[in-house]
Amino acid sequence: MSNSKKWYTLDLGPNKRKSPSGTCGCGHSQGNCKDKSQEQKEEELSADEFYERAVNAAIGDERKKDGFEQVFDVKMDRRDAFKKLTASLLIGAGAVSSCTSVLKDDASKEKAQIDWEEQFKGNYKLMTDEEKKSTVDRLMRSYELRTGKNISMSSKNAEEDVLFGYAFNISKCQGYMNCVSACVEENNQDRSSQMQYIRIHEMEDGKGFNFNEADDNYYHEVPAEGHFYLGTQCFHCDNPPCVDVCPVQATWKEEDGLVVIDYDWCVGCRYCMAACPYDGRRFNWSKPEVPENEINKNQHYLGNRMRKKGVMEKCTFCVQRSRNGKNPACVEACPTGARIFGNLLDPNSTIRWVLEHKKVFRLKEDLGTEPKFWYFMD
Repeated sequence: MSNSKKWYTLDLGPNKRKSPSGTCGCGHSQGNCKDKSQEQKEEELSADEFYERAVNAAIGDERKKDGFEQVFDVKMDRRDAFKKLTASLLIGAGAVSSCTSVLKDDASKEKAQIDWEEQFKGNYKLMTDEEKKSTVDRLMRSYELRTGKNISMSSKNAEEDVLFGYAFNISKCQGYMNCVSACVEENNQDRSSQMQYIRIHEMEDGKGFNFNEADDNYYHEVPAEGHFYLGTQCFHCDNPPCVDVCPVQATWKEEDGLVVIDYDWCVGCRYCMAACPYDGRRFNWSKPEVPENEINKNQHYLGNRMRKKGVMEKCTFCVQRSRNGKNPACVEACPTGARIFGNLLDPNSTIRWVLEHKKVFRLKEDLGTEPKFWYFMD
């Protein structure tokens, strides 16, 4: 055997056998060989034990790391890469093995198969329409198997001749925050944190748009005398800097102008969060908690479906509603009519009328991001 070759073995723990030099390979010195069947019996591992030892040997330390450490601890040589790949395959194989040997009922087998397929699915942006439908069907079935209840999830694509835009009437906003509550409920946002997609800024009259001094967490009767209110969220820019910095292409701009995220492709690096000049993105530091009876079961893959811990979230203009001809939840909930949404390509739409007849402006226009979110006053 050439000394230039390298052979890698997977360390399965302290009981791994080593063959000392000058032996026949059974693990004992010459003349002390045991019966092979007896030897195999002593070393035989159950499927669960083998799986656990294999994963611990390959990524034992990784289990203790949170999402941030896993993303940024990237020092890896070829051997480490091989071990991690092997561990990934073993995890998948363990799921399938467990469903066939340990879990006997058909539902458990089906769930394991779904988990396996989800582990290896591609980027939603690159999927065919058929693959998108298969993906949402899998997720709906997975939810049914886990909870015994049904959800409706859409993979509806952007329509031709549609470009969504938004306008905010500063004169009409009274700071009631009905829009914030409606957004949280519609988009299955975490109930245990203050991670709202929409923020209402209370600002003093005569000081301009001073976000450094604005109050985003006021708890008093509104509208407050001597103040005005301005809402911000994701502006769905035509030149979104968040898209440019994503290292895995987990976020992109759709044909109808919506900037979306594939939650299952996001690695949680938060580059997009840092790149957004409008503070329009949120990072979920913990698993989103939504009471079962409050889950909005009308979902879209790119919108309000349930997310995992450690990924980015943001406003999607309620893609599950807007692509079905409805206004976003915040627009419907606003009691003063301060929010206007529609198709920028429709000359008869209200949003077009506002842009053509009102003196509108956008925040930080000098950056060239071209946000599709305008402000105006009566």
